[in-house]
Amino acid sequence: QVQLVESGGGLVQPGGSLRLSCAASRSIFGVYLMGWYRQAPGNRREWVARITTGHITYYADSVKGRFTISRDNAKNTMYLQMNSLKPEDTAVYYCNKFPPWNDWGQGTQVTVSS
Repeated sequence: QVQLVESGGGLVQPGGSLRLSCAASRSIFGVYLMGWYRQAPGNRREWVARITTGHITYYADSVKGRFTISRDNAKNTMYLQMNSLKPEDTAVYYCNKFPPWNDWGQGTQVTVSS
């Protein structure tokens, strides 16, 4: 079973930036389509961005133009660069395969607030 560990979250002001990282316990990024997801309080978990093994990227409309997903297969790491952050981006962010496995990591909290 693969373990995924998210990091890089924090508190940022509106308009700010954060870079999230997702580290895997074994080499999976060259095998699976991977994604970032988020869950805000009281909401269902939603898909944010995904990237194919060929580095083709797709984004939810709510983050298109502001977020960038990338992967480094050699480092077993995936990233989410988040720019122009908005209060509505506040959520716990998770990485997982797309579509996701049933098991999730602990996520990383992103809070956008002044």
